[in-house]
Amino acid sequence: MKSNLSVRKVWLMAITASLFIASCSDETTIFENPEDNLVSETDQSKLDNSVNFDRAGVLDIFEDPIASAKRSSITGKDAEAGDYPLSLVAQIAPPSFANGENLAATHVALDGDYGYVSYNTVGQDYVGAIDVIDISDPTNPRVTSRVYYTNADLNSIAYDNGYIYVAGGVDAEQSVTATANSLVAKIAVSGGRMNTSNIAYGFQEGFNATDVRIIDNNVVVTSGQDGLVVVYDKNDLTTLNEAPFSDLRAVAYSGNEIAVLDAAQGVSFLDQNLNTLRSIAIESDFGIDAKRTLDYLNENIVVSEGTKGAGVYNATSGSFVEYLPILTSPENAEPGEIVTNGVAVNENVLLMANGAGGLSLSETNDNSTVGVGVIELTGSINYVATKGDYIFAASGKSGFQIIKLNRPSDSLAERCSELQSYSGSANLNVNSGDDFAFRGSKRFNNMNIGGNLLLCGSWTVREGININSDGLFEMNGTIVVGRNYSRRNVAINAGATLRVEGNLTIYGDLILNEGATIEFLGDDSVVNIFGSVTRGANTTVEGTYRDVRGAF
Repeated sequence: MKSNLSVRKVWLMAITASLFIASCSDETTIFENPEDNLVSETDQSKLDNSVNFDRAGVLDIFEDPIASAKRSSITGKDAEAGDYPLSLVAQIAPPSFANGENLAATHVALDGDYGYVSYNTVGQDYVGAIDVIDISDPTNPRVTSRVYYTNADLNSIAYDNGYIYVAGGVDAEQSVTATANSLVAKIAVSGGRMNTSNIAYGFQEGFNATDVRIIDNNVVVTSGQDGLVVVYDKNDLTTLNEAPFSDLRAVAYSGNEIAVLDAAQGVSFLDQNLNTLRSIAIESDFGIDAKRTLDYLNENIVVSEGTKGAGVYNATSGSFVEYLPILTSPENAEPGEIVTNGVAVNENVLLMANGAGGLSLSETNDNSTVGVGVIELTGSINYVATKGDYIFAASGKSGFQIIKLNRPSDSLAERCSELQSYSGSANLNVNSGDDFAFRGSKRFNNMNIGGNLLLCGSWTVREGININSDGLFEMNGTIVVGRNYSRRNVAINAGATLRVEGNLTIYGDLILNEGATIEFLGDDSVVNIFGSVTRGANTTVEGTYRDVRGAF
């Protein structure tokens, strides 16, 4: 029996996404096959149209920390080529349907060829959604499945062995199944499609479920505001153990112990039975019901601490290591909007979702962390996840932005190993008679090639490539040129040759002037041209390649 409760919505994310506050029962209950308040999207064209390429292309990194409150990229004539040749693959617009027009992206889980995205709603309504995004073809991400919740916000999502697990909040007074306001749901997914015919639910004490993590055969869920950390059996969501906390925001796992972030006191480290082993007292203002995350970084743990940025602490001793500051302060942003909401670690890269302060990237080496800069993205960045060669950035009502790190594969790096690593100008000029060969992973402003140039690795070029008469440009790996909203061309002039072994993406036109040649080596080369191919007289196109957009 549900208690007679009053419910009010409060902000979850500092910028856009939201949670709600409610009293709730002290039970944890499992329901199978609830049919109320759940709608599957069946219109594939609507899913296809969710993918937007308008701002796809080369991404700059703003490398100045902004003393003048303005972002400024280093693009001057004498600037060196930058590391991290990132590109924006696409943006995924938030779901929208009748009575659900204000959904905002809250969280993402990455596994193999798929990304799993949760959404909740800004305002007074309790509405959420889940998207499954196929990223197996990096040139063409697709939304393959979508489910709407008409009576629940979804704040966190995890994937494990054929199932999605989502945590969030439900209006228990309006639901015919919920006995409390914090929920976890288990949904089967196969081949990118969710099966909603046999969903298991658990409900637990606390105003709202804030995070979910799969640990071995268990599902661990945190709920804030007088809530719990609860361990469920992964198979049927029966409760195995629980422990009370004041205001839980996040959970992380190191391989032998659980860490939880309590906004009222800091980080607590728990054993498998949820006994507290030790704690790190943190006095930062975590905001009222704002989303905050934590992640392990080698022997340290990184905590998103709002206006302070990210705090780094030794996970064993609890000693403070350093603060990673928010690297930018854009104009016209309220101070409360520039806060670190989330952190994520990918090998030696640490990412910070800083709300209106954008998405910052730092390098971690030998127990030190150095800020690189802020990635050129639109919107307020409220959550970040990264795995493999991808970064997923949640930007509230702007949806999800899919970014490729464009790291050279191990096999490519091995093939390139005997070449000299490139270091030099962001404006790469190869004069007639020059014969250069480089390996690496860099961001260029432009390239002008009159002699011979071999690049082996991953590269981006913001302003275009010009291969002069009789020049030769050979690329082995990945190269991305231009942006879809500011298109730039690759021009091959008379007697010049572009030789491609790998992936060539052009946000603009490929121009083959009279007598020009483009050759594709091997059997796996890919060309992805968002503009057109212009061919003069006596031009040559040779080799085997996949033409993603039919430009040829």
